[in-house]
Amino acid sequence: MEEKNKHRSGFISIIGNPNVGKSTLMNALVGKELSIITAKAQTTRHRILGIINGKGFQMVLSDTPGVIKPAYEMQNSMMNFVKEALVDADVLIYMITPEETEVKDEKLFDRIKKNKAPLFILINKIDLSSQELVEKTVANWQSIFPMAKVCPIAALTGFFIPELLELLIELLPSSPPYFPKDQLTDKPERFFVNESIREQILKRYNKEIPYSVEVVTEEFFEDLKIIKIRSVVLVERETQKGILIGKKGSALKQVGIGARKSLQDFFGKKIHLELYVKVSKNWRSNAQQLKRFGYNN
Repeated sequence: MEEKNKHRSGFISIIGNPNVGKSTLMNALVGKELSIITAKAQTTRHRILGIINGKGFQMVLSDTPGVIKPAYEMQNSMMNFVKEALVDADVLIYMITPEETEVKDEKLFDRIKKNKAPLFILINKIDLSSQELVEKTVANWQSIFPMAKVCPIAALTGFFIPELLELLIELLPSSPPYFPKDQLTDKPERFFVNESIREQILKRYNKEIPYSVEVVTEEFFEDLKIIKIRSVVLVERETQKGILIGKKGSALKQVGIGARKSLQDFFGKKIHLELYVKVSKNWRSNAQQLKRFGYNN
């Protein structure tokens, strides 16, 4: 009886390749859009915590960047977030799509195998696949990780999300809460402003533009009815600046309109947003700049 009354708290780390829907899963479980969701790869750059508080439990979900082979310093930092999440996990979620047949990164495969935390293999996007392929994928991954719980899900439509939440709660270790009970995430308001603007850029631009961009919010003033924000979008080259702004500022204006709408929904207040664009050459390989933007060194 005493055991049942104990509070449960723990970290649930979500890892996987790009475009498997990690952010969609976290948003579905938390019930709020904390992570960017787009069709482009490498959308998530940071490790974002989403906190679920319930009667007698606190679940801390960790959304991580997609696993890639780093090409420059920023991507090395992104992969460090994945390593941290593996170390911290009380429960580990490895997400795949029905087409995936193996863990291609050998080092990651070894880390998952050696990790002592309970493991879930979540086969996402089954709504876009056939039952035959899903059944084959379940059997395949159960043979790769015999001790894991292999579950087909559809994070976008909510299929198996309530059931998954209950399973995860049961596996949380006995512990007092790590965060205040009214806290939703570990990130400050400015982080979500930056991510909202970056999401609009990911949706509206192609080729190298979305991946060469970083957003810095320099001013954030909150009043009772309105939040006034001034943000700067950094690019690596002058040509990128011109593309981002567009003819007579038309392209950047659309980014601002989309971000303002998203932020009004997120904060529940009117938003006044000013956007500017500056060039910061090769910021993705500059250790000092990366530290400023919150990446590991």
